[in-house]
Amino acid sequence: MRTRVLQVACVAASLVIGSMPTLAQQQPAGGGAPAQGAAGPGEPAGRQGGGPPPAPPAIKQVKPGLYMVTGIGGNTTVRVTNDGLIVVDTKNLGDANYMALMEQIKTVSTAPVRYVFITHHHQDHSGNIGKFVEAGATVIVHENLNKNLDTYNPPQGKPAKANSTYGEDREVKVGNASAKGYYFGRGHTNGDTFVYFPDVRVVATGDMFVAQAPNADYPFGGSAVEWVKTLDKLLKLDFDTAIAGHGNDPMTKADVQAFRDKLNTIVTRGQQAVKSGTTKEQLLAAIKTDDIGWNINTQQWSQPARLDPFYAELQK
Repeated sequence: MRTRVLQVACVAASLVIGSMPTLAQQQPAGGGAPAQGAAGPGEPAGRQGGGPPPAPPAIKQVKPGLYMVTGIGGNTTVRVTNDGLIVVDTKNLGDANYMALMEQIKTVSTAPVRYVFITHHHQDHSGNIGKFVEAGATVIVHENLNKNLDTYNPPQGKPAKANSTYGEDREVKVGNASAKGYYFGRGHTNGDTFVYFPDVRVVATGDMFVAQAPNADYPFGGSAVEWVKTLDKLLKLDFDTAIAGHGNDPMTKADVQAFRDKLNTIVTRGQQAVKSGTTKEQLLAAIKTDDIGWNINTQQWSQPARLDPFYAELQK
């Protein structure tokens, strides 16, 4: 079974080396809330338009006792102990996706899932909250995430609310392992949680850190300007490995720093453009990004629900 899983993982990695998984590639990089009636981040909009099917799930060891599951939504992190599991993020909504995720997890441990952290409300990460609650797990989210679910209505259906919330940080312990959820401020949304595993020096970032260009979900409290400050707080933690919201492989602290610096470049150039008189309609084209390998002059960024507040916060 493990051999077959590893073969699948290798095939998927060879198809999308250094980029987001196939399912996520069908969406604007870094996720974000969709336009009305559109698919959300990591959701199979590409299939609706005749694109490729989502990548199959696969599990790989990141460090002893810690694994990541790719495919069928955002990345899932699994911390294994003899006394139970700590999981981060739950894939796209749906019983089949939940079962597929659990099948991968059971290849490395049959211990029960004790705690689940959800990094943000987008359904490719929060989709199966309800299934884990039904199975007896404590599902932990920042308080703003549960509030966001009140008005979040993706085509796939509304994820269930978590059964435990926190304000600034929340620590859990299972066996010889601990995990600490941190809310450091606005960024991708206004309810993003970083999950830190201190004993193995790994952090699960959700879409606050992704393999490609970010996307601030302004309709749900996101902020490009504050995102930089949030990442500055994250970088103060003692970690050497990051599991991004999307991407086939674990990444490094240096990768997170590089992502932060690129985002800061966009913000700084945007502020300079606005100060020099660039109009809102000209803004995205005026921000030079070819030297950092990102493109924000896209349909997703140009939606009024994003462009208007982005321009407004650059004016401050």
